[in-house]
Parts: sequence; structure tokens; C-alpha cells
Amino acid sequence: MSSQELLRDELDLAGNFADEDWYINEPIGNPNDMASNIIPDCQLTIPIDLYHCSMAPISLVILLILSLLVKRRKLYPDFWNGAPGLLSPMNFLEETQNKGLAIAVFGILFSSLCALLLDKDPLPFIANSSIQNREYWKMLALFYYPAFYYPLLACATVRHRVGYLLGCLLSWCHCVVYIWQKVECPQSSKIYRYYSLLSYLPIILGLAMLSLWYPMKLVQSFKGGTKMAAEKAPGSSYYEEYLKHILAKRTPRKSINGVKPSMRSSLQSYLRTFVYIPQEGFQIPLKLALSLAMAVIAVYQVSLLLLASFIPNIQIIRAGMTKEMTALFVQFGLIPSEKPANIPGDKELATVKHYIWSLEVCFISSLVLSCLVTFCMLMKSLGNHRTNLQCLYRGAVENIFHRSCKLQPSQQSLVCWMQFTGFQISFACLALLIQHIVFFICILCFAFLIIVPLQSGSNMHLFKIVVNLWPFWLTLVVSLIVQNLLVRYYFLERDHLPRELTNRRAFYIVTYMFFPVNVLLGLMAGIWRMVISALYNIVHLCQLDGSLLSRGVEGFDPGYRTYCQYLKIEVSQSHPAMKAFCLLLLHWHGAQNMQTLQLRDAEEGIKLMKTTNSAPKASKGQQNRVRWHLAYTLLNNPSLLPYRKGALVDATANGTKASLTKP
Repeated sequence: MSSQELLRDELDLAGNFADEDWYINEPIGNPNDMASNIIPDCQLTIPIDLYHCSMAPISLVILLILSLLVKRRKLYPDFWNGAPGLLSPMNFLEETQNKGLAIAVFGILFSSLCALLLDKDPLPFIANSSIQNREYWKMLALFYYPAFYYPLLACATVRHRVGYLLGCLLSWCHCVVYIWQKVECPQSSKIYRYYSLLSYLPIILGLAMLSLWYPMKLVQSFKGGTKMAAEKAPGSSYYEEYLKHILAKRTPRKSINGVKPSMRSSLQSYLRTFVYIPQEGFQIPLKLALSLAMAVIAVYQVSLLLLASFIPNIQIIRAGMTKEMTALFVQFGLIPSEKPANIPGDKELATVKHYIWSLEVCFISSLVLSCLVTFCMLMKSLGNHRTNLQCLYRGAVENIFHRSCKLQPSQQSLVCWMQFTGFQISFACLALLIQHIVFFICILCFAFLIIVPLQSGSNMHLFKIVVNLWPFWLTLVVSLIVQNLLVRYYFLERDHLPRELTNRRAFYIVTYMFFPVNVLLGLMAGIWRMVISALYNIVHLCQLDGSLLSRGVEGFDPGYRTYCQYLKIEVSQSHPAMKAFCLLLLHWHGAQNMQTLQLRDAEEGIKLMKTTNSAPKASKGQQNRVRWHLAYTLLNNPSLLPYRKGALVDATANGTKASLTKP
């Protein structure tokens, strides 16, 4: 091609880019497609502000009605038969049956807070708030929404027919309004047209569950007679089952010491750690189950936000890609072209769209992989929680904390117990974000540095670097193999046991000669150490049952420290053997026609045997049976020994008659 023709082509290309009509005035794509992407305005029949302004007073009235059912009979006994009492949202240390209720309400609350972060009006009844005051309203909304959904839990805590009836009405109202709003206006302009609908899906599912749970409890209350379930201590059936399980005879397992497991069995046992299988006689505490369920919901909300923020936008870019825009990629050398000076053709445009599509695939693959890894780590931590709790129930404190300590409440442990669920949710979200970024970068590099160059035959930069450095890699590999072979066959005497070092002079010479190469090997090992440590910490970031720091400095890990303090409160305040023993004592006194003890005495385990009437003398067989149960329980649960002095002040706990003198 002559110089005149090249000059003519350059002038034509410059004229094409200088033309103002090619990009500004020419519409991109089909006008009908552009019109279909416009989300029409939707006016709700029940606006959100009207919904909150109506339901908030109703929730307050329900709380006042329920507070009249919970009375403090010790204060003002002559005033309305007791002063109104405080409503507890859930007995977190005792409840073992209504875990689904707590998970549903907390899921509704957390999903509402997730939607709060992206709303222009944090408080629904304060519209068009300024940017300066918006952050203040967000802080206030963090306390408004828990109070707004508080009656959904309080109606069940009362354990009264009136509470169940009010819970039915309240959950039905919430559920109908949310479903009506999403059916009436399924699309919104926030991030993605269906993002609002998908983000409110946990709220709708939780309200639907409550709408079925409260009517079921109401029907059961009418079938159960006049006595309500409140008279029964929460978790009593589980405590009795736990005690029967630890007292049951077990067949000794056959030991297989000395038999090395095969690789297949080792792999199967490792994969089983990611699957939680319920164990007979043991239940995960409510706080743990709630924390892991909220972590799963948090993973769903974060992954939905990432997916809705990236994929629709990148699809719009791919659909609006033109030949003129492709010329920029060609000029920078990102897209191979046969004629870089000319306007790219259909082949280059298809290549750009294929690259953008590959970017979408990398993003979705990394997001799916990070979600799977986070979910597997949460399931693995569930099994670790069970193992740690069982060890602490047996009194093996040093096996968990690696030091001797008392399992008793303290200021730090109580604060950490309250913060545990929030920490688990936050750590799961951070782990998902970091894993997604790291996996996305790794998959993107693998795709565009290896897969795409092999397909197109261009941009072989990584392969060129590897080819140019092949002497370096060959030297490292050969030196590593040579050192291992020399040690195996020349420097290590294998004929005698124990093995001894031989040929020391040659060993010293080889050590000196391979010193420069070992420096390079150490550099590669250091890089690999950083990579594997970073990947390990990123993968296990959502697990609070293990510290990411080494032994001795694990106290600086806030997640692990919170978990350890949480275990102290959980074991000291809700030990199943202690609760079962207290309930057995209550049943034994009921059989002896003793005065009914209060539920508070059963929870504390301290004033179980303090009654005004003297206990009748028990038979010798009953005394021996009770003493044997006490001894067997204490032998299998040494952690209960510190509590025996406070629980057994009266001698009637051992099956003997109460005496006036204390030992």
C-alpha cells in the first residue's frame, strides 16, 4: 500500500470520528427496547408512610394490652392485681422449641434494616429528608424498626390466648399489606427493577410463617384446656431427654488403633464436617441457631445487592456497544484487529461483546463460589459449636480455652453474649465481600490471561513471560529435586533405626553450594505462604469458633474472644444437666404433695428446696436413688460442682429430711 493510500485512510477515519452525528444524534438500539426499560410510576393504594403511621400505634396498643397480662405480683399486689410488667421478646437462654419464631422475626427485622440503607427516607413517616439530616434519621431508624416489630415476638412470649389472638391479627395485617404492595407494584427504580421485590422476599416469608404459627398456637391453646403452656418450664422436655441420653447405656465402640484410614475414608470424613447432622439428645442453643440463620439471610441480601448492582449495568453496556466504541479497545491493543487503522468491523464488535460476556460470567461465578464457601463454613462452624458445647458440658474447659478458667458471668462475657449475633452477621457479610473480590480477580485473570488467549491466539503476554523465565523455573525445580534425592540416598542412613545423618562433609558442601538457589526457593515459599495464609483467613473469616491468630495472641481476635465469652454464659446459665436435675427435683416434690415452687426457682437452681412446710421423710430406696442420680450426674458433668453448694443448701436435695442446723 502506498503512502498516499495510507494518508487517505487516516483522513477518512479522522473524518468519521469528527462527524458529530455518528454518536450524538443517532439513537442506540431499538427505541421500543429503550421504552420497555422505563419503569412506569406506580402509586400504592396503601403507601409506606400510611402503613407505618397506622401500624405503629396499633403495635403500641398491643404492647400495652400484653403488659397487663404480665404482672409483677410482688409490687403493688392490691393495685389491679399486680402492676403491669415488662415484656420479654424471647427467653434466649431457655427457649428450645420456638426457634422458628425467633428466626422469622429477626429475619424480618434484619431485612428491613438492609432496605433502610438504600432508602432516601430512612423513617417512613418523614418524607423528603435533607442530606444533612438523613444520617440522623438512619440512626433513629435503627431503634424504630426493633420497636415496630417487637409485638410479633412479645405476643408469643406471654403464652396466653389473648397474645396468640393478637399475634394472629398483627401478623396477618403485616403480611397482607406487604404482599399487596409487592403485587401492586412489583417493579421499582431502585438499583434494579426487581431488586425491591427480591430483597423483601425474606420479610414476606417470615410474615407468612408467623401468619401460620400464631393460629396454630391459638388452636392448641383451646384444645389444651384452661391451663396454658406458660405453666410449663420452657425447654423441660429437652432437658429431660438430654439427661436420659447421658444416663443411657452405650455399647463400647471397637477401637481401630494402628489402622491407617484410607484416602477415600479421610476425604469422606472431611466432607461430612460440612454437613450438620442432628444428634440425639442435643439441641443447638437458640442464640447459635439465630446467629447462623441471620448470617445466611445476610449472605442472601449482600449477594443480591452485588448481583443487582453489576449485572444489569454490564448488560446495558454490552447491548449498547457499537463499532465506533470498539475502536477505542482496538487502539489500546485490547482487541485484536486485522486493520487497526480502519473502523472495526463486525468481527471486532463480536469480540468485544464476547469479552464483556466473559466478564459477566466471571462475576457470577465468583459470587456463586463465595456464597457456597461462606455457607459451607457456616455449616462447619455449626458442628464445631456442638463439639465445643459438649466438651464444656463435660467440664473439659482446657480443651476449648487452652487454659483453666471459671465458667461464670462477668461484665465482658455478658456484653459479648449480647453482641454475638451481630458479630456473626457482620463477619459473614465481610467474608462474602472479600471472598467475592478475591475470587473475581483470580477467575478474571485466569479467563483473560489463559483461556481467552488460547481461544484467540493473541495477547499471549503471560505465556511469553513464562517462556522467557523458563531457565529460572527449571533451575528451581532441578535444585529442589537434587537436594531431596541427595538427602534420601546419600546423606540419610536408612539401614538402622533410628535414622542417622551420614557423609557430613559432603552434606556441608552441598548446603554451601545450594545457598543462592535456596534464597530463591525461599522467596517463592514466602510468596506462597502469603497467598495461602490470605486465602485461609479469607475463607475462615466468617467462623468465630476458631481464631485467625496463633496461640497466645488469640485474645486480640475480637470475633474469637466474643465467641469464648459467649460460651461461658451459655454453659453457666443453661447447662442441660443442671436444668434437668432441677426439673427432676421439682417433679419429685410434686409427687410428695409439696408446695409448688416458682418457675424462677427452677431457672436459677438455687432456691429449689426452700419451702415453708417441712418435707416428709422419704423412704430409704428413694434416698439412695436420688443420691445415686446426683453422684452420677456430677461425675459426668464436673462443671456443675461449683454450683452444688448454692443449689444444695438444704439437705432435702439429697433425699433426707431437712435439719435445723447447717453443716
